[in-house]
Amino acid sequence: MAKLKKMAKKYTVKLINRKEKEKLMQRYHSKGLYELKAAIHGTCLKFFTDNKEFKEMWEDNFEPMPDSIRPHARLFAVKDGRGLQVLYEPVSKTVIVKNCDYYGWVKSIGLGLVADFMEDFTSEHRRYSIHGSFVDKEGRGIAIVGPSGSGKTTLTYGLLLDKKFSFLTDDWFFVRLTESDILTFSSEKNSYIRDDLAQTWPQLSKKLKGLKLDKRKRAIVDVQKLFGSDRIRKDSTLSLFVILMRKKGKLPLRKLNRNEAMDFMVKNDFCNPHQLIRSKAKIEQRKKFFHELFGKVPVYLLNTIETPEESLNKLRSLTKKYIG
Repeated sequence: MAKLKKMAKKYTVKLINRKEKEKLMQRYHSKGLYELKAAIHGTCLKFFTDNKEFKEMWEDNFEPMPDSIRPHARLFAVKDGRGLQVLYEPVSKTVIVKNCDYYGWVKSIGLGLVADFMEDFTSEHRRYSIHGSFVDKEGRGIAIVGPSGSGKTTLTYGLLLDKKFSFLTDDWFFVRLTESDILTFSSEKNSYIRDDLAQTWPQLSKKLKGLKLDKRKRAIVDVQKLFGSDRIRKDSTLSLFVILMRKKGKLPLRKLNRNEAMDFMVKNDFCNPHQLIRSKAKIEQRKKFFHELFGKVPVYLLNTIETPEESLNKLRSLTKKYIG
């Protein structure tokens, strides 16, 4: 069983075998479930749920995949007994989430499932995943990554107040390393955001007004309506990597060398609480990817202990230096 850090997400992932998975699937299919297929960077993820709100949010969140395409992975989110459980059968790439009342975990577990599939898929064009946001400017962009609560969403939308920047993702993106470039790809059609974002950036209040909120005071927002279709990107090239932290007494901004960046990512669980498997082999694979990545791109550590405006100004100065 892989236990997640307390500072991140309060669930565990329990590995199950194929026989256990088949028994559970038969039980759930007999009840009748909503079924949807999502197209996530070429991967077909089939979603089964008995929760109408989850079904509607999923439809708003992801691009649909034609029903004729067979799924590469399956995700169930159902009521069954009591207590939250996340079960994973890795051979068939099937996750069963029981008794979860938070759509944010469901969709992030789904993205973690796609990431695990890509890690296991052998190809010269292998994709890797990063749990973080990405903002583009004319085909070049900045990755913003950090532990939960460090300010990723706040700074992402702060940058996007400038119409010169375009939206790629605020939660998760995929990466392909080439000899000359770091290619990045979006994961979601729309975003799942907090209702208090407009309190930090009042400029967004009018466009965020009237959103249908779930129990966690979050909602799916149509990013095309928020920023305009000409400011939505499906792909970009990574030119700057910024890691966030929030800690008193530390410098607000400093450049990291490759080893320093690696140390931070490893100590902070790759800033990704939604890894379904944390085996030695998987961790070494992720370390190898980030080691190669950090040899290709400048990396900075931004301490968001200051006000959002002060942190945003530092981020803007970095983008001006490395992106223009």
